[in-house]
Amino acid sequence: MTIEELVTKYVRGADRVFKEIGQLPNNVHLNEEEAKTVFESAKRYLEDAKYYQENGKLETSLTSVAYCEGLLDALRLLGAVEFSW
Repeated sequence: MTIEELVTKYVRGADRVFKEIGQLPNNVHLNEEEAKTVFESAKRYLEDAKYYQENGKLETSLTSVAYCEGLLDALRLLGAVEFSW
């Protein structure tokens, strides 16, 4: 798989998660504002990944989408959101 194919795969996956994600009630580890801050950071990383992909900077795009996925996974592991990859 080429780096361009990897970037496309991960960007599509993260896009799908943002469309389907659901917030879980009674979050013990983060308050709502903290969770929202992390969620918005993940969205910005995804937008960065798309920008860099469109401009041919695939290594930077892949790094950005990996950060996005890491933040989303962290929110899921903390019980702030629910989704599956």
